[in-house]
Amino acid sequence: MLEDIKPHIAELRERLIKIVASYFVAFIVVFMNWQVVYAWMKKPLEKAFHKAMIFTSLTEPFITALKISLYTGFVLALPIIMYQVWKFIAPALYENEKKAAVPFVFWTTVMFLSGVAFAYYVVFPFGANVLINFGGVEFEAMLKMSEYIGFFAKFMFGFGIAFELPVFSYFLAKLDLITDKTLISGFRFAVVIIFIVAAILTPPDPATQFMMAIPLIILYGVSILIVKMVNPEQKEAE
Repeated sequence: MLEDIKPHIAELRERLIKIVASYFVAFIVVFMNWQVVYAWMKKPLEKAFHKAMIFTSLTEPFITALKISLYTGFVLALPIIMYQVWKFIAPALYENEKKAAVPFVFWTTVMFLSGVAFAYYVVFPFGANVLINFGGVEFEAMLKMSEYIGFFAKFMFGFGIAFELPVFSYFLAKLDLITDKTLISGFRFAVVIIFIVAAILTPPDPATQFMMAIPLIILYGVSILIVKMVNPEQKEAE
């Protein structure tokens, strides 16, 4: 039995090495240009916050540069990471399922970036403006750079991952793991989970939470339609 497992372990090691190597290269590229990425991350704040951010420890600028490189490096390496994940599971699939590798990598990347773009251009500027100006003239905003980067990254990753829902629904349907009836029956629970996730990932104001939850509910509905188109014969058979 150990002999049967060894090839899979070797394959896993090879894929992990490629993932780590691609991530490391992306990390280095971003680290060498971290100030450019930092300026991009600050841009959604321009209307509400015009000052430079502060830091309260000597190491904070360096730690911030590392955080930026870690987060952004992952996004740059994402297509390679998803491709290596697919190549690892591909041997267990049928020949027609293996052909989905390129579409899988393409659409996971596109939907992740779509979620990030929606958050960056629509939701985040609105939420930041509401929160910074909430106290009016009674308070003065002094944002700490490391805390802002951590919050920004969590926000963007949350939307990016959430927008993968139709893609993963499609491939789960292709593997006959879910049907449109599965998603329809779980709709109420999905709505509750979506609002909980939105409350965790967005600033603590209802407007921003709804701006994340509503698109996700729409994407859930799109996922139902996608799954129904992928396996129409299942419905007829039932």
